[in-house]
Amino acid sequence: MTSHNDPSGASDAPGVLDLTRRSINHRVIHPGHVTSVEEAARACGVRPDQVVKTLVVRRGVGDYVLVLVPGDRSLSWPKLRALLGVSRLSLPDADEALSVTGYARGTITPLGLDLPVVADQRVVGGEITLGTGQRDTVVALAANDVIEAYAAIVADVTTDASTR
Repeated sequence: MTSHNDPSGASDAPGVLDLTRRSINHRVIHPGHVTSVEEAARACGVRPDQVVKTLVVRRGVGDYVLVLVPGDRSLSWPKLRALLGVSRLSLPDADEALSVTGYARGTITPLGLDLPVVADQRVVGGEITLGTGQRDTVVALAANDVIEAYAAIVADVTTDASTR
């Protein structure tokens, strides 16, 4: 597995194009094929908690929210339901997630999308990596820039992954 760090930021990935359009500082990384958060962290030269997963969550018919979850954590359904004031949430299947975002699973990101975003409070203030909508291309950037640019709601919406 090789990682290629591209400081020029040159990429045609939708998320990279959106960051460039918004003038948000970022670093493009091509980690190669990875199959776990731990592998992704090693390939990107970051800690597992900096590898942020973007989950598509269905609130209702045609109503979706993106949730940013640190790689070493799991989504807490009770916390997210309480935050959103709903009694039921679900994960769409891969085809539905693709239809909603235009991105395949494993590449989903808030970058370039116009969907509500919830960010777990643990990402605030640090550097994170996010997908870009394109396989084998991620970006490293300041979490606060994403939170601000996408007007993310910041809250405690995760639990320790080891307690699953």
